[in-house]
Amino acid sequence: MLTVHKLIPQGRGLARVLLQRAPSVELDWDLRQKSRFEAIDSSGRRLGVFLPRGSQVRGGDVLVAEDGSLVLVRAAPQPVLVVRACVEHGTPFDLLRAAYHLGNRHVPLELQPDHLKLEPDHVLAEMLRSQHLVVSEAAEAFEPEGGAYGGGHGHTHGRDHDHGHGHAHPPHAHGH
Repeated sequence: MLTVHKLIPQGRGLARVLLQRAPSVELDWDLRQKSRFEAIDSSGRRLGVFLPRGSQVRGGDVLVAEDGSLVLVRAAPQPVLVVRACVEHGTPFDLLRAAYHLGNRHVPLELQPDHLKLEPDHVLAEMLRSQHLVVSEAAEAFEPEGGAYGGGHGHTHGRDHDHGHGHAHPPHAHGH
């Protein structure tokens, strides 16, 4: 078994060619939120992952094995509920309200500009439908937001985390 104790978030600082050559491992959210797990990479190697307690692995992160080899993490498709505002009976604000109510229930939630994703739950699905939202089932990667007090931002979709935003405004700080 190849032992892994280190993670490089989003492969920052690594040359693209290294990431393209690296074997990968597809993991669902249930496994990626654990700090200790076993997996098999695309080269057939058995990995024993032992990260600091509380670690979460995101799609795009890179695991570094004790022998120095790299393993690119991919978020595996899994069952999710996709929630969208109803264009006929609602407004985009309905989606914001749904995120608020789901957050109050501490539901892991992926936020997108035009939809939300959550793990399947028939009770929550019915609650959302009663709020005039469109709820559908899908098999997609799931990248819920990280916690506000230590999990940092949820996901970056491969973008560098630059606060310039392409505007002439001075950069701003978040006070991390």
